[in-house]
Amino acid sequence: MAAATPLLAADAPKAAPTKVNLAADPNAKDLILKGDAKCTGCHDEADEPTGAGTMLELNPGVLAIGKTKHGVKADKRTPTCTDCHGDSEKHRTHKGSDKPPKVDRSFRSHTPTSAEQRDAACMSCHKGGNRMNWPGSQHANGDVSCNACHKVHSKKDLVRDKYAQAEVCYTCHKDQRVEMRKPSHHPVNEGKVVCSACHNLHGSTGPKLLIKNTLNETCYSCHMEKRGPFLWEHPPAADNCANCHVPHGSNNTALLKTRQPYLCEQCHDYTNHPGNVYSGSGLPPNGAAQQMVLRACANCHTQVHGSNHPSGPRFTR
Repeated sequence: MAAATPLLAADAPKAAPTKVNLAADPNAKDLILKGDAKCTGCHDEADEPTGAGTMLELNPGVLAIGKTKHGVKADKRTPTCTDCHGDSEKHRTHKGSDKPPKVDRSFRSHTPTSAEQRDAACMSCHKGGNRMNWPGSQHANGDVSCNACHKVHSKKDLVRDKYAQAEVCYTCHKDQRVEMRKPSHHPVNEGKVVCSACHNLHGSTGPKLLIKNTLNETCYSCHMEKRGPFLWEHPPAADNCANCHVPHGSNNTALLKTRQPYLCEQCHDYTNHPGNVYSGSGLPPNGAAQQMVLRACANCHTQVHGSNHPSGPRFTR
């Protein structure tokens, strides 16, 4: 009778996988926030990503919230995990190795939680002030949730950084990215002006989410010398800055819609002198009306927004 072949370890029957209890440890202690033990009993430093660089900053992990304003224990307004994610009873008490049910409110991409539900969690604390017009705003109506722009668990919230905020906005507003690359533009890419300097991103009573009720009032926030009052007003300037300027960027100087004299000739045609760009020559009075080629109206009319000149708005004989 042949001797029995020894059983190799590789041939041994595999043991059934051990069931892992995913429920939070009842003896767990709070790690960061008051009452967070029910969550951090499972979601501890083992969930934290490793490495360094941009991806770590964008996805810093659960416990990184302790480095943000939402992790200040001394502030009684500081929320805990369930304040934002809901009590999530089924998620917390789930046992076994299978994937646990989702939390009540999830803020990940492609989450089943609606933008309205996610916003409600944020607005339970962040309401009033500059956010009082969020309901009904363009972003709210477009299902743009708070976490689409803000990274709550990240110490570096890019939308609050003046050097990085524009890139967050450009994610959706691609036309504005192109305009900001034009020769004449507001210094947003240089970090001197931010989108929120002109727009209240959380809602506004003015058009285009502007911080003021009108475009002119918004522009006057920085360009106050254009406000007046003037003895002789330029009606288009007093009416709407966008009659002549584009707000984000232009190929023409001073953010103009088109270059002079063509911009001015859209209104001022044959008023005091011919609007045609003649190439005539000569000295005043015979040749003065024809010296428009390669020149700008602002060579003479320097105060295009308004003037206090005692001679009035037009030449009188």
